[in-house]
Amino acid sequence: MLRLAVVDTGPGIPPDNLEKLFIPFERLNAAETGIEGTGLGLAFSKVFVEAMGGSIGVESTVGQGTTFWIDLPAVAAPASAGQPQADLPSAEIPLEICGERTVLYIEDNLLNLKLVERILLRFPSIRFISATLGEQGVDLARAQRPDLILLDLHLPDIWGDEVLRRLQADPATSAIPVIMLSADATPEQIKRLLAAGAQSYLTKPFDYRQLLETIYECLRTAELIHASN
Repeated sequence: MLRLAVVDTGPGIPPDNLEKLFIPFERLNAAETGIEGTGLGLAFSKVFVEAMGGSIGVESTVGQGTTFWIDLPAVAAPASAGQPQADLPSAEIPLEICGERTVLYIEDNLLNLKLVERILLRFPSIRFISATLGEQGVDLARAQRPDLILLDLHLPDIWGDEVLRRLQADPATSAIPVIMLSADATPEQIKRLLAAGAQSYLTKPFDYRQLLETIYECLRTAELIHASN
């Protein structure tokens, strides 16, 4: 393993706050200082690092400073172009799908796009395509007819629920299963979107194992329906 560390000489973080740092939307007392932010940076970092087979942590002493570190699998030489540079834990979950399957991810956050692309790169039978706008995603779904759509709820042009509505209303895309991916995960929101036609609803930062299992279930179900027809 290779460790990278970032050290500061700031005020430090009390021990009882350290476990809160990687919780989505948890900003400790940052809001009181006027510092802007959403409290998602460290949560995303944790998901991204763990997806690459690594780990992330923090050590801090009040009055002296804080050290954030990540451990990543070391490699003897760079991987070939287009291949993962380290073994991902996702390899433990088989995605044995007959023939090539296309997965479309509609998401404006480039970090999330790259993370999911990297995870799915482990499975040669999956072709990954993406769109960063809702309108673009709907057009791409109509043109490419993917086998599965991953859909963010908060998009810059139109919201994900409107994208879902348009996909459901079009006979060319209505049968494509849609997995919603969002940090906005109130029970009412989840219930509403599932009733609107979403196949599943996963929260961000998502558990990559749960994501892969859900993708597998959707693709496998679609495959069995296609075979029966």
